[in-house]
Amino acid sequence: MISLKEVKQKIDEIFKEMKKVIVGQDEIIRQIIVTVLCDSNALLEGYPGLGKTLTIKTLSELMDLKFSRIQSTPDLMPSDITGTYVLEEKGGKREFVFHRGPIFANVLLVDEINRATPKTQSALLEAMQERQVTAGNQTFKLDWPFFVLATQNPIEQEGTYPLPEAQSDRFLFKIKINYPSIEEEEEIIDKYTGAKSEYNVRKVFDSKMIEKFQHYTRQTPIAKDLKKFVLKIIEKTRTEKELIEYGASPRASIGLILASKANALIDGRNYVSKKDIEAMAYPILRHRIILNFEAERKGLSTDDAIKKIIEKA
Repeated sequence: MISLKEVKQKIDEIFKEMKKVIVGQDEIIRQIIVTVLCDSNALLEGYPGLGKTLTIKTLSELMDLKFSRIQSTPDLMPSDITGTYVLEEKGGKREFVFHRGPIFANVLLVDEINRATPKTQSALLEAMQERQVTAGNQTFKLDWPFFVLATQNPIEQEGTYPLPEAQSDRFLFKIKINYPSIEEEEEIIDKYTGAKSEYNVRKVFDSKMIEKFQHYTRQTPIAKDLKKFVLKIIEKTRTEKELIEYGASPRASIGLILASKANALIDGRNYVSKKDIEAMAYPILRHRIILNFEAERKGLSTDDAIKKIIEKA
């Protein structure tokens, strides 16, 4: 059995290696690691050019996982993701053979997911929930571990198809990526316009270690009063009608407790604190609540509403 000290040491190594390639974005990296520890999926929202793809690709290299990328476009078909049957000739006989699509990877980056049509978006649902793909009358199990990390651009809404609530609820987190500070941007310029612009990272994790860490995450204890605090937060999303039209599902309660456990583990603690819950509430809830007209009229964001809910819980 691995110790808490070993867990903390390995996670610290990930941050150290990530800093060779990514400048800043510590909170984003932390939230993606939490997603991995919770064996779940995440939706990343940010403007173009903020290093979303590079961050995810680098993390998959650090964890020695097979990386695959899909660029979503309106003409992307479900079979372009899952794979398709192709007629092949073998030993004088013709037969249909299934050719696996890019979904058969460990880390699947779906770039600009809201540019794909609802039919194509729904092709990801089975994979995200059941970790399998059905093609024709056959079901194919996906490789383990399997994570969907999807990105979307918040500014260009023309020609996009917003994710339906049922699908966005399957993402553990909605991670918001902001612009770097002036100091960080200066460091980015120096790093990528100098003589050396490519950096090699060494492998820190493997799939067996990820499984152990996920098991360790679930074993992290949480006090009864903190569990009730989580339930109060989720319940408030359903009853605060002056702010919220539709609240979060029980999936949010499960996600918030798991994410809080993972966040504590990253900090080297074997117990959950109130700060873990408050920090994780934002990425857990911001895609699961729908503000009402009055809140939108006042110019409140989902994060503003979450802050008010935490204060009242």
